[in-house]
Amino acid sequence: MRGGPLRLGPDPIMMGILNVTPDSFSDGGDFSVLDAALAQARQLVDDGAHIVDVGGESTRPGSDDVGVQEELDRVMPVLDALAEAALPAAISIDTYKALVADQAVQAGAAIVNDVWGLQRDPEIAAVAAHHGVPVIAMHWDTERDTDKDLIGEMKRWLSRSIEIALDAGIAREKIILDPGFGFAKTWAENYVLLNRLEELHALGFPLLIGTSRKSMIGKLLDAPPKERESGTVATSVLAYLKGGHIFRVHNVRANLHGLRVAHATLYGATSGRD
Repeated sequence: MRGGPLRLGPDPIMMGILNVTPDSFSDGGDFSVLDAALAQARQLVDDGAHIVDVGGESTRPGSDDVGVQEELDRVMPVLDALAEAALPAAISIDTYKALVADQAVQAGAAIVNDVWGLQRDPEIAAVAAHHGVPVIAMHWDTERDTDKDLIGEMKRWLSRSIEIALDAGIAREKIILDPGFGFAKTWAENYVLLNRLEELHALGFPLLIGTSRKSMIGKLLDAPPKERESGTVATSVLAYLKGGHIFRVHNVRANLHGLRVAHATLYGATSGRD
């Protein structure tokens, strides 16, 4: 996967979340110690993760911005340890900062995952193009006209991200879009998005789904973050049925099991007991 296109097909691709932050909404501080982070990465891969997504800055509502050096101090030791461990999974770097992305890819990250859709730091697309790695461009339009159709406005904003990527020299087959569940969207809009997810396929790019433990589930179920797994699995399966490709989750095993059932339903069961 490193340096080449993601091989996407009917099988769901699992991305395990590894937050090395003190303040993430679900697991802040759980994996900020290097040994704990490495152990969690191993567990994610053992549970079926194809990608481990390393992030050093929380994007929860109300979180503080983190400087470049502080973010590097958080993620680089983990990336170095993961490179040495040579886990059978690709590593992605969850950052919107070009300098962090550059250092992370040099340390072994194979994917750049930008929550601002390449639209906050104008150099990050050039970094990905220079290294020849795929990018994930997430929708986070804080100035969206809420009087207009949600999906139409998302297409407009994401089209700008696609243009930035292509202009920087990133190949079309290395662009993945993330609809940005929970980002600059109301509680109800997240469910509108989930219901109309297939409309985003008109843009012509694979979709990464990131609903794991988010407030859209918590508010509906009146459950704290770590008690939202069943709701997360439900959203993953629904998104898969509407064309989702990559699933960014905290609990890889639970979501993979649900997605395997959905896959067998669509494409036929090939193993298991009668």
